[in-house]
Amino acid sequence: MAMERRSLAMLPLGLFAILLGQLSSWCFAGIGRLPSRRGLPLCSVAVSEVTTEVRGKEGSESYRRYFFAKDQEISPWHDLPLSSEVEGEYFMVTEIPKNTKPKMEIATKESMNPIAQDIKKGKLREYHGPIYWNYGYLPQTWEDPQAEHPELKVKGDNDPVDVVEIGSRAHEQGEIVKVKVLGALAMIDDGELDWKILAIATDDPMAAELSSLKDVETKLPGYISGIREWFRWYKLPDGKPLNSFGFGEQPLDAPEAIKVIEETHGFWKKLREKGDSNLWVG
Repeated sequence: MAMERRSLAMLPLGLFAILLGQLSSWCFAGIGRLPSRRGLPLCSVAVSEVTTEVRGKEGSESYRRYFFAKDQEISPWHDLPLSSEVEGEYFMVTEIPKNTKPKMEIATKESMNPIAQDIKKGKLREYHGPIYWNYGYLPQTWEDPQAEHPELKVKGDNDPVDVVEIGSRAHEQGEIVKVKVLGALAMIDDGELDWKILAIATDDPMAAELSSLKDVETKLPGYISGIREWFRWYKLPDGKPLNSFGFGEQPLDAPEAIKVIEETHGFWKKLREKGDSNLWVG
C-alpha cells in the first residue's frame, strides 16, 4: 500500500502566528466543537498543522488521500476552517491541480471524506483535456439539494461549493490555500445549481491587483469567459449536453459571491445538525 504524509499549509509565517494565537476566531458563524469521537475541538485544527496521507495506488480505484491534524484523522470538509482573519478571504482545499486531467474530488459519502478519483460507469474519470486552473472546494459549505434558488429555480448539487483559483502556481493535491474571492458563476449542470467561486490565492503575485471582476477583465482579459466556456463544454465528449449559466450567463461580483458562500455555509450547518443518510457528516 502506497503511503505518503506531508504538510500542506501554504501561509505566511506571520499569519501562522496570528492563527495559532487566536484559534477561537476560527469558530466561524458560531460553529461549535468536533464530536467526541475524535476528541479534538474544531478551533484546534490549525491549517499549519494539517498533513495528508495517501493510501492505495495512484490512478486506481483504491487511491485515497486522508487528512490529519495533531496525528488525528480529520474531515477536510467538516473540520477545516472556512473563514480566515480577512474579510472576503477563505480557505480552499485543492482537489485538482491546474494542468492535470484526473477528476479528483472529495468523497462526501465516505468516512472522513478523503480525496478520491471519481468513478462513472465503472471507470475512473479524467477530463478530456487538462483543466487550466486550480480546482477545489470551500470547507464547511454545502449546496442543499432541497433548497431551490428563488430566481434560477434550480436546487443545489449536494456537494461543497467549488472554487476555481486563477493564480499562476499549480497547487498540490490536497493543499489548503487561502484565497481572495473575486466573483462567481452560477453553472447549471443537469438541472442542478453548481456554483463556481472565482478566486485567487492571496500569495499570488497578481493578488494585490485583483479585487473585482472588473480588475480580472482588465488585468487578465479572457480569463472569465475562458472559465465559463471550459465548464460549458467539458462534458460534451461524454455525450452530455452543454452546461448553462444563470443570470444571463454573466458572473456575479465578489459581494454577491460572498453571499453565496454565507448561504451555503448556513446549509452546511443545518446538514451537520440534522445529518444525512447518504452523506458522511461526522
